[in-house]
Amino acid sequence: MKRHGVILCSIIAVIATLLGQLFPIIGGIIFSIILGIIISNAIKLPDQYQPGIKFASKKILQYAIIVMGFTLNLRVVVEMGLSSLPITLTTITAALLTSLWLGKVMNIGENIRTLIGVGTAICGGSAIAAASPIVDAKEDEVAFSLSTIFLFNIIAVFIFPVIGHTIGLSDIGFGHFAGTAINDTSSVVAAGYAYSETAGDTATIIKLVRALMIIPVCLILVMVQLKKSEKRAFSIKKVFPWFILYFFLASVVTSIINLPEAIISYIKMLSTFMISIAMAGIGLSVSIKQFRSIGIKPVLLGASVWFVVAGISLIMQWLLNIW
Repeated sequence: MKRHGVILCSIIAVIATLLGQLFPIIGGIIFSIILGIIISNAIKLPDQYQPGIKFASKKILQYAIIVMGFTLNLRVVVEMGLSSLPITLTTITAALLTSLWLGKVMNIGENIRTLIGVGTAICGGSAIAAASPIVDAKEDEVAFSLSTIFLFNIIAVFIFPVIGHTIGLSDIGFGHFAGTAINDTSSVVAAGYAYSETAGDTATIIKLVRALMIIPVCLILVMVQLKKSEKRAFSIKKVFPWFILYFFLASVVTSIINLPEAIISYIKMLSTFMISIAMAGIGLSVSIKQFRSIGIKPVLLGASVWFVVAGISLIMQWLLNIW
């Protein structure tokens, strides 16, 4: 049953929203993650809560992004997505090359460095899940890679807004920074909206465009693996992030119907609350013990690749005058 976990995440989201109104500099979305982490590590939740927590952190986040599509004009979505492509393609290339090269120097297994590279480059856990069967990754290799990426997802939510304010990024500039340099969609959304509504919208659009890159990257992995074995299989249907298509369809509907501002305002509130529910699920999934078991090498590799991606993202933004 999913209801126990979903109800818990919803209660946390309500409390977090109220705290966010009292302390707007932090915001409800960040409070959702913090409260979730505290509860997860303070008490052992019954197993019956786990399906709902997982549903909240994955599916409700996707539904929130689809709902968000009803607040954005398609022209704005397309223009912003295209403007971010040079940064997106550069950071993806940098992440993959850095992870593969540095991981080899650090004597880290090929599968782990491939999965960390793909996860950092594209969309975190989703990219790792898509790539792991292609490279025949073992369960422990997938677990190490996921834990490493997840660790930096959580860190990013807290430090990226601070970095953005420190270096004076505009809302649009921070949206590009978060959308191209943070690993997972959930953390991109959380960090973006912690900065501002405009930054959140921008970061989400750019992140969705970046997530589509999972298809060509998986195709490249298949071609590389085919040289080693002829038993590789690849299905676009399995790796395609379908919720992005529904997001674009929602944007099309808004562009055609031209919804009144009052309705759009309510839709934004609904989307933000759904994101808070999802972030509570993310927080409830954090285990301090899990991070202790990762080992130092994957963490150092993940940190190094992440640092390179963030640095290149900012350099590209400066060159393209998106600050």
